[in-house]
Amino acid sequence: MRYYIISGERSGDLHASNLIRSIKALDSDASFRGMGGDFSQAEGQELRVHYEEVALMGFIEVVLGFRKVLKYLRIVKEDIIAKRPNVLILVDYGGFNMKMAEFAKRRGIPVHYYIPPKVWAWNQKRALKIKEFTDHVYSILPFEPSFFEKFGVKAHYVGNPLLDEIAKFEPHPFFHQKNELSYSPIIALLPGSRKQELQNMMQVMLEVVKNFPQAQFVIAGVSNLSAKLYVPAIKAGIKVIFDQTYDLLHHANAAIVTSGTATLEVALFRVPQVVVYKTSSVSYVIAKRLIRVPFISLVNLIAERKVVSELIQGEFNVQRLSQELNKILADIQHKAAILDGYTEIKERLGDGSASDATAKMIVESLKI
Repeated sequence: MRYYIISGERSGDLHASNLIRSIKALDSDASFRGMGGDFSQAEGQELRVHYEEVALMGFIEVVLGFRKVLKYLRIVKEDIIAKRPNVLILVDYGGFNMKMAEFAKRRGIPVHYYIPPKVWAWNQKRALKIKEFTDHVYSILPFEPSFFEKFGVKAHYVGNPLLDEIAKFEPHPFFHQKNELSYSPIIALLPGSRKQELQNMMQVMLEVVKNFPQAQFVIAGVSNLSAKLYVPAIKAGIKVIFDQTYDLLHHANAAIVTSGTATLEVALFRVPQVVVYKTSSVSYVIAKRLIRVPFISLVNLIAERKVVSELIQGEFNVQRLSQELNKILADIQHKAAILDGYTEIKERLGDGSASDATAKMIVESLKI
């Protein structure tokens, strides 16, 4: 079978790579092509486009980069026509991938959506587009199937792929020595995996360091971004370690985390965290009018209550961040309440095996 898979950022690429591995175990004749990143390529996917060529975030940024997005939509569409895949598998990346779903559906190509767009967050009627342009939907959040059901979409809850990924993790036995770290408390800084996130988030994270001289702050760097983006941190004397996020979280006492998939990863490692987010003023104003959920972090959304503090836009400043971080480090009851919330979230996520469960349903559907 010829599988065409599209993912558009680092986390989606990671989940796509695990899905590829699971599909290969079931289909010995499988071939993979599409848009993705280094993880998927390492599993054997032939890339027509690397997602880094397209990466944009924020409403205003997407508008300004619209021509760029149109260019790559055209490139991928032309590639699909030329390669004639048996199935299109979309992984997250809602704006781009919903366009591709419509394109493929109108050409009779089966469309499978793994990690569907978060239409429950804003403009919920977009769920009708998912119903119209997809054949199968595989959800990784436990509250999504009941939401989609209201719109006539049958979404399969397959578990959360982060559980699979974390289950494979084995801590490095000499993490501190390898990275020249002391044994004082570690506060992990996770500013994000996209250029714009780093530019928006890292400066305030760095400024809070001086208020906690008893701890060592360590940034979880990602090698898919230019090392130049981390120079301000290095100049400030803050350690940056690349592609060792799980090892860092294994040893961390607390974390400051840009909202996104990372908030759930931090929770699954049971590290008390403060969730932060800041974007351009225009993007924030638009988002505030559109978003229909009470929280931005996956941690609080899955728990359906406030488990961790969220500092958004103007609230994301040195004073507020210092206050929330100090509560984690000094208030035993506050820390215990966060950890109790994490236990509740883990129970709601189930046992995992998301990649295997999704692969099995995809492969079986193609045999019909």
